[in-house]
Amino acid sequence: MTCEAQRELMQWVPRLANARVLVIGDLFLDEYIVGRATRLSREAPIPVLELVRRSYIPGGAANPAHNICALGGQATLVGLVGRDAAASQLLSELHKAGMDAEGVVVDESRPTTTKTRILAEGSLHFPQQLARIDHLDRRIVGDAIEAELLKRIERLLPGVDAVLVSDYQTGVAGPAVVRAALEATHARHKLCTVDAQGSFEKYVGFDLIKGNRHEIEAALDCRLSSEDDYRRAGERLLYDLKAGAVIITRGAEGLSLISDTGDHIHLPAANRTEVFDVTGAGDTVIAVATLALLAGANATEAARLANCAAGLVVRKLGNAVVTAEELTQAIAHA
Repeated sequence: MTCEAQRELMQWVPRLANARVLVIGDLFLDEYIVGRATRLSREAPIPVLELVRRSYIPGGAANPAHNICALGGQATLVGLVGRDAAASQLLSELHKAGMDAEGVVVDESRPTTTKTRILAEGSLHFPQQLARIDHLDRRIVGDAIEAELLKRIERLLPGVDAVLVSDYQTGVAGPAVVRAALEATHARHKLCTVDAQGSFEKYVGFDLIKGNRHEIEAALDCRLSSEDDYRRAGERLLYDLKAGAVIITRGAEGLSLISDTGDHIHLPAANRTEVFDVTGAGDTVIAVATLALLAGANATEAARLANCAAGLVVRKLGNAVVTAEELTQAIAHA
């Protein structure tokens, strides 16, 4: 990146603050249990861990919301929790991170989605993950709960600048919820973005759609290898979904942007040497890109900012966020 390009990109960072975003999607509680291996078990060929610490991080749709808050924006959540101890813990974590949980609905028929990661601490920089246990329910939400979600969206949407849907496929972003959010957002001439995570057919008309390579390969029944493959896939999604722009995240290869203005760019990964945990990097991409578009950046500038931010969070353990200061420094040293 040239010095001039760095200066142009850095000017957008302070403009990411103060935006108000309604984040609709599946809320998770990420639990981390860290132990130190002391011996091998006599019962099975596995290490015995002595507990060192236990921590909790908001996950799922709460992660892009957390990123928005970390960059100085305001995030209000619409999603579901159960009536259980995990819900109390998650709501506490949302409050501590500065997120507004006014749109969170309690569904007594399902548990609060919890992802428990068991990690072993040793001499390496980060603990190493040994196993993950997910406690979740993928059923479609019932009519009464869906009606309550729609009420929350109707009440909260007039007070925000944009809607971001984070669809982790556990029931919140059903067709009726997605349609209502899109129609209400566009009726008020506001921005509507989504991390579709594979269910692209629901998101016709969104301003920005993000998916990763594997999700798009599955959705389009194709293989993405060359730059032409990515361009054709992006153009097909633009046409089929009547989208403003498509971001395809490509793991260690960075990301591709295809927009309705004719832009097609591939941005190499901003960081390929210090990758410790890729959890939540896609959440950071959609959050930063949404804030950048709200600030007035074009799709290419938004993608560049999002790519730099993703290169930062993969250096951290778990669902991490990036601050304005960190993002500015990352651009300066790109």
